[in-house]
Amino acid sequence: MRRTVVEWVVTLAVAALVVLVVEVEVAQPFRVPTSSMEPTLHCARPGIGCTSSLNDRVIVAKIVYRFRDPRRFEIAVFHAPADAKKLCTEGGTYLKRVIGLPGEQVSERNGFFYVDGRKLHEPYLTLHDRDSVTKSWPRLGKGRYFVMGDNRLGSCDSRTWGSVARSSFIGPVVATYWPPTRWTVR
Repeated sequence: MRRTVVEWVVTLAVAALVVLVVEVEVAQPFRVPTSSMEPTLHCARPGIGCTSSLNDRVIVAKIVYRFRDPRRFEIAVFHAPADAKKLCTEGGTYLKRVIGLPGEQVSERNGFFYVDGRKLHEPYLTLHDRDSVTKSWPRLGKGRYFVMGDNRLGSCDSRTWGSVARSSFIGPVVATYWPPTRWTVR
């Protein structure tokens, strides 16, 4: 009996350690808290702009950014810059789409985005998701990224608070696992 209890305790301790190591080093779940990524990722009503009854839950592959840099168009999780915490209603950890890479210049003309003068093809957006702004931002410095939410009318992002440092990135979103009807691998 005592041996069985010890085996169970050791098994549970090892399982908990493995889960902890995986979450700290490999992958981590996150909840989509706001409507900034609608319609790609949903947040729950009654949140402003939210279209679902449940928040999407995603898996972020933290280990990926140990081996490579963020790529254009991938949805990434990162620690918000200090200005974001001051200018937006929420601070902490953000989830946005990478648009501009180091050394590039991002501009907007009537709601369409350009990188170094080339129009971006953004099939994940509808005309309804775009704003009508025309503006250019300073060329991105070394290790700086321009990120935006897919809900361009309801996202507080690099257009407001500037670029994100490479060191602030946690990892790319690799899957949506909740609710089960929205299960997606990216």
